[in-house]
Amino acid sequence: MKASDINKSFTLWPYMIVGAMVCFMGYIAMFVYKAMNQDVDLVSKNYYEQEIQYQDQIEKVKRTQALGDVMLSYNAEAKSILLQLPATYKDKSLTGTITLFRPSNDEMDEQLPLQLGRDQSQLLETGNLESGLWKVRVDFSDGEETYYTEKTIQIK
Repeated sequence: MKASDINKSFTLWPYMIVGAMVCFMGYIAMFVYKAMNQDVDLVSKNYYEQEIQYQDQIEKVKRTQALGDVMLSYNAEAKSILLQLPATYKDKSLTGTITLFRPSNDEMDEQLPLQLGRDQSQLLETGNLESGLWKVRVDFSDGEETYYTEKTIQIK
């Protein structure tokens, strides 16, 4: 065998190493592109303003608990949420909102008016809600004081 024949032998290893490196760099570039286009919103659009008003929120919760706990119970079979206010609110003319808050997708949030029956309760239908984690927030007022309660439920 001649010395010139040995130098002319062909091997794939350098090309495979370069190809593997190019594939790896392409994967990393794709990963960075996807990460940069990912929506990373905070839980709420006006998060900062809500944090400033957090002390007022704590006082609302304390006032609500002082008059009795508001019951929020989810019935999976009936696909409904029952909101039941204690009897201490019976003589008060209450107005407010019920917010069905989806932490993973703010586009699914729903806001409903507080419309209590004679027994201080309201039934909320959940048949149109996606399954998953939801927070039910009840914010109401008697004209003089404001009240607030919140409960996390898992809709199946």
